[in-house]
Amino acid sequence: MGARSGEYGSLRRVDGIGAPFFVLGLPLFLSACSGRQSALDVAGEDAAAISLLFWVMFGAACLLWVAMNGLFFFLSRIRPGQFPDRYVQPLLIGGGILLPTVLLAALLVWGLGLLPDQRAPGDGLRIKVTGEQWWWRVEYWPEGAEAPVVTANEIRMPVGERVEFLLGADKVIHSFWIPALGGKMDMFPGRETRVSLRAERTGVFRGQCAEFCGASHAWMAFETVVMEPDTFDAWLEAEAGDALMPVEGAATRGAALFLSQGCGACHTIRGTEAVGQVGPDLTHVGGRLSLGAGRMGVSTAGFTRWIGHTEALKPEVQMPSYDFLSTEELDDLAQYLVGLK
Repeated sequence: MGARSGEYGSLRRVDGIGAPFFVLGLPLFLSACSGRQSALDVAGEDAAAISLLFWVMFGAACLLWVAMNGLFFFLSRIRPGQFPDRYVQPLLIGGGILLPTVLLAALLVWGLGLLPDQRAPGDGLRIKVTGEQWWWRVEYWPEGAEAPVVTANEIRMPVGERVEFLLGADKVIHSFWIPALGGKMDMFPGRETRVSLRAERTGVFRGQCAEFCGASHAWMAFETVVMEPDTFDAWLEAEAGDALMPVEGAATRGAALFLSQGCGACHTIRGTEAVGQVGPDLTHVGGRLSLGAGRMGVSTAGFTRWIGHTEALKPEVQMPSYDFLSTEELDDLAQYLVGLK
């Protein structure tokens, strides 16, 4: 008995030590609720509605759990066998069937009521996004525009305005999701889906394909930049222009190398002979925040690594690795592309 007593005492001491560590470690777990890809760190009207729905559902689940377990504990431990069956059965039916049914029905009605807001028409700007393998084709259609402003792998939008997204896919199903701004929407080949989002604060937020789409699904992300309306208008006007051509040095050699290696058969750089439609538009690629659909940052070193090891960095990507080029040639190409702003 003494040994057992000592054993139980040690277990109690371990529990007593563990509890403070759990409390102290709780902020580390809660820190995952913030950040530019967190659905709980909201930056948009639609994300705020979804976040509120989550917390209410979480609270309702906790209430239901406490009520049911408290009822079972009370009947089986505190007052075992002291309640007639005519009282026990109604309590179990009410707490185990009626209460969950009422709570879930109310949450379902409320949740469905949020959907129309995410299908509401935009305030004028439309952005068409097509999920490719594995990157994003992005076309801006301002109100009254006859042709889009084409870019790739990055989305910019004005704060305080509802923007309508027209979504599609090339070969497989994708899913468009910017957690900080709103809910996700699936993208289907041959079918257009829609979602509208209204950002309420400026900043940079990460978007992600939320539907498994193949080998490089994990590397199919994009940056979303929310800007002041005047700043956005100026950016869009500049984005519609042709690329700035280099006048000397390594960038000039890189421009010639880009065309001689056939890169223009897949990529477009407006203002040059490169008019390919297979891969991302590179007209202003040097001004983006990420390279390879969120794979790495935009820098000379990043371009050199990407061009020379594309297939290793993004499995099954359609772009081949140009590892047969010399270090100097890769650097020239990188200098040219990073200057396209």
